[in-house]
Amino acid sequence: MVKDKIILGIDPGTQIMGYGLIHIKDNKMTLIAMGSIELKKIETHFMKLKKIFERTNYLIDEYKPDEVAIEAPFMGKNAQSMLKLGRAQGVSISAALAKEIPVTEYSPRKIKQSITGKGTASKE
Repeated sequence: MVKDKIILGIDPGTQIMGYGLIHIKDNKMTLIAMGSIELKKIETHFMKLKKIFERTNYLIDEYKPDEVAIEAPFMGKNAQSMLKLGRAQGVSISAALAKEIPVTEYSPRKIKQSITGKGTASKE
């Protein structure tokens, strides 16, 4: 039997950060909230990181998750993009760990497979 808990899932990004919160009780999952943070109009990468950190902290303070699940960066061709994505992931992880919330990282393939049954599904 799964303990009663709230999980915050984060899909980090430098243009858009997605998130979802679920409540698990008696082996049943209920959606609490979901959304995205538009980062495209924020001028500098550092200000984007600040926004991600602030929003992650807000979500943690507002919903009090027991765990954070975060999508692992995938290996892309552009090293600079990978570095920026890793930083975006890192600030969300830091926000959770600073509040003593355990973090689990999942590959994009694993997430898609658990949701759609197919690891190669598109995000759309």
